[in-house]
Amino acid sequence: MPLNNSSKRREVLRRLEMGEISLIKAFELIKDDKSNTKDNPVSKEDNNLIDMIVAELDKMIGLNNIKKLVKQLRAFVTIQKERQRQKLKSDSLVMHMIFKGNPGTGKTTVARILAKLFKELGLLEKGHLKEVERADMVGEYIGHTAQKTRKLVQSALGGILFIDEAYSLARGGHRDFGKEAIDTLVKLMEDNRENLIVILAGYPQEMEYFLESNPGLNSRFPIKVNFEDYSLEELIEIAKLMVKEREYKLSQRAEAKFYNILSKVRKEAGPEEGNARTVRNLIERAIRNQAVRLVKQEKITKIDLMTINREDFNDA
Repeated sequence: MPLNNSSKRREVLRRLEMGEISLIKAFELIKDDKSNTKDNPVSKEDNNLIDMIVAELDKMIGLNNIKKLVKQLRAFVTIQKERQRQKLKSDSLVMHMIFKGNPGTGKTTVARILAKLFKELGLLEKGHLKEVERADMVGEYIGHTAQKTRKLVQSALGGILFIDEAYSLARGGHRDFGKEAIDTLVKLMEDNRENLIVILAGYPQEMEYFLESNPGLNSRFPIKVNFEDYSLEELIEIAKLMVKEREYKLSQRAEAKFYNILSKVRKEAGPEEGNARTVRNLIERAIRNQAVRLVKQEKITKIDLMTINREDFNDA
């Protein structure tokens, strides 16, 4: 996706061609754009904000492949801006992505962070995340789907359009309106390639099938990220981070009990049911159980309020 400065200039030329602005106004806008970027590829304030956003990602457990990708993208954008400043040719970057992973592996959270990061890097104008699914895109009659999809894309311009369980768009076969949604999306991606990033997300196997069933999609999403299932040790670290942010802590016996519960979930339901979402649900239930336990005490200390005990996981 091109950098913001060149995008703005192209938008000025488009408005001039459409008769929306005068020639004099177009020259003024382009002149202002050049003066704003001269000898200032990335300000110190911008870098500080970018560092804060990257730190938000870095504190997440695991996700080493996405952290590596972000480091590469940040370096690429910085160098392309420097090449522009020194009047060298700069490359554009297509940023549409495929996120493959089970529920609770961090796909939506990472997408939110990327939206903010790409805004600060100058790749996106607004940096918001628009989350949608099949029901938001597919209509009930001919033409309705294209209309709904266009409206969603319009609301996502300047940010990221995040389509969860994207493979469901291809489930109905050629007669289903899901195909119309895909075709409309592909065209709108091309028309708005300078100010829109689309991320398709879903289960690994289903996403593979989805891409195979529509070969044209594969080339339009050059960045593919696998979100691996967390190990039990990583899930414990996620749990500790969750309770710490809420100013709680797990007792040693509670941690051991929690590990056993997660291990049992993995054995009985598989990895797709034992990721960060499961951890959050179990922690929130334990906090409610702790509250029920504490209201029965005559005296409640600060340590009592902060500590989640083994018995708080009894109904997990």
